[in-house]
Amino acid sequence: MTDGKGVSGNLTPDDATRFLDAYSQAVVSVAERLRPSVVSIGVIKRRRVATPSGPRDFDAAGNGSGIVISPDGFVLTNSHVVSESDGIEVFFPDGHWSLAHVVGDDPETDLAVVRVDELSLVPATLGDSDRLRVGELVIAIGSPLGFDATVTAGVVSALGRSFRSRTGRPIDDVIQTDAALNPGNSGGPLVNSRGEVVGVNTAIIQSAQGLCFAVPSNTAQWVSGLLIQSGRVRRPYVGVSVRSRVIPLRLRIAAGMEQAAGVEVMTVLAESPAADAGLRAGDVVLALDGHALRSVDDLHRQLAKRAVGTIATFEVLRGTQKLDLALTLRESPAIRR
Repeated sequence: MTDGKGVSGNLTPDDATRFLDAYSQAVVSVAERLRPSVVSIGVIKRRRVATPSGPRDFDAAGNGSGIVISPDGFVLTNSHVVSESDGIEVFFPDGHWSLAHVVGDDPETDLAVVRVDELSLVPATLGDSDRLRVGELVIAIGSPLGFDATVTAGVVSALGRSFRSRTGRPIDDVIQTDAALNPGNSGGPLVNSRGEVVGVNTAIIQSAQGLCFAVPSNTAQWVSGLLIQSGRVRRPYVGVSVRSRVIPLRLRIAAGMEQAAGVEVMTVLAESPAADAGLRAGDVVLALDGHALRSVDDLHRQLAKRAVGTIATFEVLRGTQKLDLALTLRESPAIRR
């Protein structure tokens, strides 16, 4: 029997697949391919709370999502999902679960790696986020509000956004998407139509609709490799407190320069790379290795590209005089283990 258009009222699975449009086929294909590689993460965080009868410890439960990135148990997720946790459970799509521990945590990119005692897991493929284009179809998979294996779809709304991590440092090249995300999607994959993970979902803006953000996969691949190798990301520090500063026109004329803004040094820590190089409070840093610095974020971005132990040259405005100061970047003693 037909519906008048030659289409049977009882479609076989093959018939149904054939009649799906290209958009639906892409979403269905990605969801089926990624399902074994996306997990739900449950965490317990013990908190001490003041009560009328005195301080008491309470266990606060939370949840997020994760991406299997190796067959031998490594799972990528968000730092804010698992940091400071007192217990982590990873729930797999087939219904079983396993205890996990944090391998490494990087709050500055909001990424973390946990590991479960499992073998023969199905890892997702990390794609090249630099190849993304605005308007491209993306699919988000995760466990929003505890509803595991939830699939939503949208497009890449913008590229190259900056988003501040919990440490205050900017995460660069963040992907903006309108794929519907909710609490619990954090740490789950943002996937292109080829089934490649191009981002790790990290943030939503609660008061807005369709404004969601993901850390690019290229950043995630670099950070996760370092976390698995050494448990942390070693970043250089200079040893100064700074602020963005507009350079007055009269000072620019006197110094014979056109750059209208720089990074002013407020304080210099003793025995720091900055102190060793001769940086002083009041200096205005104009460039790092020839790259102009017009804001504190510019300084953070340039330092993030440099390794501990390398030499960096700062172009500095001191009064009306320009100076080049070379310093050896060291790891911050506050995070050194």
